[in-house]
Amino acid sequence: MGSCGQAVSGDGDSGKRTGAEPSSWFGCGGAMEKALTKVSSLKVGLEKSWISKRAKEEISHLSQDITYVSSTVEEKAKWIFNKLKGKPLKTLPELLREYNLPPGLFPQNITCYEFDQTKAKLIVYLPSPCEVCFKDSSVVRYATRVKAILMRGKLTNIEGMKTKVLVWVKVTSVTVEGYKSDKVWFMAGVKKSRSKDAYDIQRDAVRVEEF
Repeated sequence: MGSCGQAVSGDGDSGKRTGAEPSSWFGCGGAMEKALTKVSSLKVGLEKSWISKRAKEEISHLSQDITYVSSTVEEKAKWIFNKLKGKPLKTLPELLREYNLPPGLFPQNITCYEFDQTKAKLIVYLPSPCEVCFKDSSVVRYATRVKAILMRGKLTNIEGMKTKVLVWVKVTSVTVEGYKSDKVWFMAGVKKSRSKDAYDIQRDAVRVEEF
């Protein structure tokens, strides 16, 4: 028998082996072990590379999400800041007049307002619950936030407004029927007309404890 790493020779007609054959076919198999080690190393390397690439992609996506959220928060903060400074494109009386509603329908001391023209959604912010006594002796009370749908000649789906008709009743709509009308109609349980010119000028509100 040959030593480790050497070829084995024999004399038979069949199965004759010569020293020309690679010695790695026989012996300890060291070359095979090295080859397997290289394959394993390559496999581990590829796995690490894939994990590294995947991790980089996830980190990149996370970074993009954080950037988007940060940008959105910053934009919203700027938007709120500008609104709280009371700098919309138009004053609230101008907006109401444009929609054929009395410009003095809301108090003078509002904080700000928002108007989404695509949804016709109006929100008026006030510093505290308050009420106004108009020149026709009618009294309207406002919450700190009044929401409504603003359309031509009418304010509907109102939330945060009351008027006194013997007792306090929620106002659900305010309507002016036509450009030449001298009446404004308040829907507060029943439909009641009031003089339109009583609401032509904004008035200071008196603070109340609760809406």
